[in-house]
Amino acid sequence: MTSATKKKIGIGLGILVVLLGVALGVFLLKRQELLDYALQQVKAKVERKYPVSLTLGTARFTDLNTVRIDGMSMVPTTASADTLLRARQLTVSLSVRSLFAGRPVFSNLEISDAQLTARKTARTDNFSFLYKKKGAKPTVARDTTKGVNYGLLANQLLEGAFDNIPEEADFRNFLVTYSSPTHEARITMPRLAIEDGDISGQLTAVVDSVENRVGVQGHVEPGDYALNAEVFGLNRRPVTLPYVLRRYGARVQFDTLRFSLTDKELDDDELTVRGTASAANFIVNHPKLSDRDVRFPRGGIEFVARLGQAFAALEKGTKVTLNRMEFFPVISIRKLPVNERVVGKMINGLRKRSETLAGLQVKADVESAETAANTFFAALPEGMFNTLEGMQGEGTLTYRLHLALDMNQLDSLQFSSGLTPKNFRISRFGRENLNKLNEDFLYTAYNDQGDSIKTFAVGPSNPKFTPYNEVSDYLKAAIQTAEDPRFMTHKGFMEKAFVKSAIQNIKEKRFARGGSTISMQLVKNVFLTRQKTVTRKIEEALIVWLIENTRLVSKERMFEVYLNIIEWGPKVYGVNEASRFYFDKQPASLNLSESLYLASIIPRPKRYQASFNQYGEMRSSARYFHRLIADLMERKGMISEADRNSVTYNLSFPGRAHGSIFRAVRPDTTRTTFAADSTQFEPLNLIDLLGGEAPDAGVNTNAVPPTEATPPKQ
Repeated sequence: MTSATKKKIGIGLGILVVLLGVALGVFLLKRQELLDYALQQVKAKVERKYPVSLTLGTARFTDLNTVRIDGMSMVPTTASADTLLRARQLTVSLSVRSLFAGRPVFSNLEISDAQLTARKTARTDNFSFLYKKKGAKPTVARDTTKGVNYGLLANQLLEGAFDNIPEEADFRNFLVTYSSPTHEARITMPRLAIEDGDISGQLTAVVDSVENRVGVQGHVEPGDYALNAEVFGLNRRPVTLPYVLRRYGARVQFDTLRFSLTDKELDDDELTVRGTASAANFIVNHPKLSDRDVRFPRGGIEFVARLGQAFAALEKGTKVTLNRMEFFPVISIRKLPVNERVVGKMINGLRKRSETLAGLQVKADVESAETAANTFFAALPEGMFNTLEGMQGEGTLTYRLHLALDMNQLDSLQFSSGLTPKNFRISRFGRENLNKLNEDFLYTAYNDQGDSIKTFAVGPSNPKFTPYNEVSDYLKAAIQTAEDPRFMTHKGFMEKAFVKSAIQNIKEKRFARGGSTISMQLVKNVFLTRQKTVTRKIEEALIVWLIENTRLVSKERMFEVYLNIIEWGPKVYGVNEASRFYFDKQPASLNLSESLYLASIIPRPKRYQASFNQYGEMRSSARYFHRLIADLMERKGMISEADRNSVTYNLSFPGRAHGSIFRAVRPDTTRTTFAADSTQFEPLNLIDLLGGEAPDAGVNTNAVPPTEATPPKQ
C-alpha cells in the first residue's frame, strides 16, 4: 500500500470519526431535547388528569437509556397549598427508540428519599383527588336520603388504587405521614419494590401510637384488578390493628394475614368482588368479649361480596374455614332510606332511639358442613371455651344460625341457633368433668366482683343438702313457673323467651332482661366464672347443649342441684338455708305463699326486702307477681283452686330475716301510694305464655323422659 493510499484512508477515517462525533453530538443534544419535551408532556398529562402542580428537577441521561431526575414535587391545587409528594431523586429507564418515535416509554421507576404527606381537616384534604379524577363526574351517589352507594364508592377506591400502581418501581427510604383531627400515622419504608408485578418490602408503621414492624410480599396485576398479598410481623412480633384498638378498645392482632382479590364486577351500580383472606394466630382481646385472649390458630374466608345503595352482603358461595371446620354464611346489612326509617316514639312505643340504628335491617343464615365431633372441638377458639378444652367425642355435629332483625319492627325479630347431632356422644371430658353434677362435689359461691364467698359440698356429705323429694312441691312449681316454665321438656333453651329478652334489650339499649333457663343458670353457677362476657355466655350455651342433648344429667338432678346452690339472700345459699333464714322451717314444710315469695327473690336475692315497705306490708308490685304466678300454676294444674285462694300477702318471717324486713318504729301518716310496677317482678319466660299455650319453638315436645348417660372417660 502506497503512502498516498494510506493518506487517503487516514483522511477518510478522520472524516468518518468527525461525522460520527458530530452525529453523536447531534444525537445526544437531540436526545436531551426530546427528554425535556417528554417530561413536559408527562407533566402536562398528570396535571390534566389530576388537580395538581407537578414540578420536576433537572433531568439527564446517565447512560444509554437511564434517566436521573434531581428532585420532584407534587402540590394539589384544589386543597391547601400543602405539598403532597416530594422526592430527592428519581431514576427511570427510557427506551431511546420510543423517545425518537415520539411515544416515550418509561419503566423501572426508582424513587429515593421520598416523602408523601397526607393531611385532612374538617373541610378539606390534599389527597382525595387520587380517586376523584379531575373533570370527572361524581360516581358515588350523593343523595343522603337514600344512603351511600357502597358499591360505587368501593369501585372508585379500587380503580383509583390500581390505576396508580406502577408496573415497575423501587421505593427507597420512603416516608408516608398522615394527619387528621382524629388520627396520626407515620410509615417508614426502607425499601418497597414492584418488579414484573411482584411486590416485596418492609415497613415500620406508627398509627395512633401503635407501632408495627411488618413485611409485605405478593403479586399485583393492575390491569386485571387482581392482587395477592401477604402481610406479616417481623422479628416474630405480631401485627396489631391500631384503629380497632383506639375506636373500640379491642386488641386485634395476627402473625400473618393473606389477602387476594380475584375478580370485581360493576353492574347496575352494584359491585361484586371475589377473593380470599386468611390469618394465622389471629387474636382478639376485649374486656366485654373475654377475660383473656381469644385465639384462632388458623382461619380464613373465601368471599363473594356484593355492595350497593346503603347495603352490603356476603353472597352464596362464601365459605369460612376455622381450622378444618367449614361454615357457609349468607349475610346482608341494609339501611332503609331516611323517609322509611322509624325513629323515636314511633318505634314500638320507645321514647328514644338512636338514629344510627334507625332503618337498619340485618339478615343472616349460617350453616356448617357436617363435622366430625373431634374436628368440631378442635375448631373451638382458644380462650373462648376453657371448660371444654381437650374434650373429645364421636359422631358428627352440624351448626345452623338464622337471624332477621328489622329496627323498624323490633317485635318481628327472628333468631335461632343450634347444633344438630348425628350419632354423637362425649368420649372424654375437657378441663371440667361435666358429670360431676351427678356426684357429690364442692361448690364455691362468688360475688359479682369474682371474690369467693363460701365453699360447701353439694350432696349427702353436707347435712344442709336437701334432696329433690324433700323440697315443697309448691316451691318447685313456683320456681319453674317463674324462671323456666318448660324446664322439664326443653333441651336447655327457650328461643321465644330469648328473642323476647333480646327485643327489650335492644329497645332499652341495655341488658334489661336475661334469657337464661334453669339449665343455663345452673351451668353458669357450677362451671363458669361470674364475669359477664360474650364468650362466657357462648360457652355457657354450648355446655348446656352438651349436657341436655347427651342426657348426661337428669332434669330432676339438675333442678335438685340448682335448688341447693342458688343464692337467696346475702350469703344465704341453698333451699335449706333459705327456708331457715326466712321462715325457720324445713324446705318440705313451705306453704304456697312462702314458696311464691322465695321464687320472687331469685332474680335479685340481695334485695329480698324490696317486696315490702318499711312496715312489712307487701308492695303492689310483689302482689302482682304472687297473683300472676299463682294464677298460672292453677291454670296449668299445678295447684288447686283452694290452693290459689289460700294465697296471702301477709307473710310472717320468724327466721333471721325478720329484723331486716320489719323496720317501722311508728306509723307514717304521710305515706305516698305509687302505681304498681308490673315489670319489676314479671318473670321473663312468662311473657310468651300470657297470650296462650302454644309450644315454644325450642321445646322438645316429643322428648323421651331423660335417662342417666354413661359417664365418659376422664
